[in-house]
Amino acid sequence: MIRRRFIRSLPLLAILPWSLRAVAALPATPAQMPGPFYPLQPDPAAGNDLATTDGRTRAQGTPLSIVGRVRDGAGRALAGVLVEIWQTNAHGRYHHPHDDSPAPRDPNFRGYGRDTTDGEGAYRFRTVLPVAYPGRTPHVHFRLSRDGRELLVTQMYLPGAAGSGNRRDGLFMSVESGARERLVGVAQADAPGTLRFDIVVDGGR
Repeated sequence: MIRRRFIRSLPLLAILPWSLRAVAALPATPAQMPGPFYPLQPDPAAGNDLATTDGRTRAQGTPLSIVGRVRDGAGRALAGVLVEIWQTNAHGRYHHPHDDSPAPRDPNFRGYGRDTTDGEGAYRFRTVLPVAYPGRTPHVHFRLSRDGRELLVTQMYLPGAAGSGNRRDGLFMSVESGARERLVGVAQADAPGTLRFDIVVDGGR
């Protein structure tokens, strides 16, 4: 009798690991459009500090650090991922020749940066707080790639009062309601001026 019960349980045991894996799977970060202001010629030497062009003079605006980890759907850290970001300066203008906004330029704001994830999938940037401009709530563009293959293009939105316009932003609201929170940076209570933006990539392996 015991042997018969064990044999009947074999099919369940065979699928159990896959069931557990499905339950533990992390939801992917939603993709978003790159917009028109990705650099015409991305600078490989740009580094992860957008808020200076000479290493000394700081850009105008509120300093902001963005930190996070890149993982696949199973929660495994993805090392060696190139993380690129670009955004407006403190006046709402991109550092891009095609941005014809009347907003002032900031010669000390690089507007574009890149970092490569470490063995824990971690990345870090220094920048300034983006601001709203006509038609858009404040946001930071992200592009992830590895070995020349694009993994994800998305956007990070601001939380709290800084992100009060998110609900009026067409791109933010185009994402299904249950997934929007995965596009919002998380303020770090132990590190003022820092937002955490963890990213989950489908098919990252």
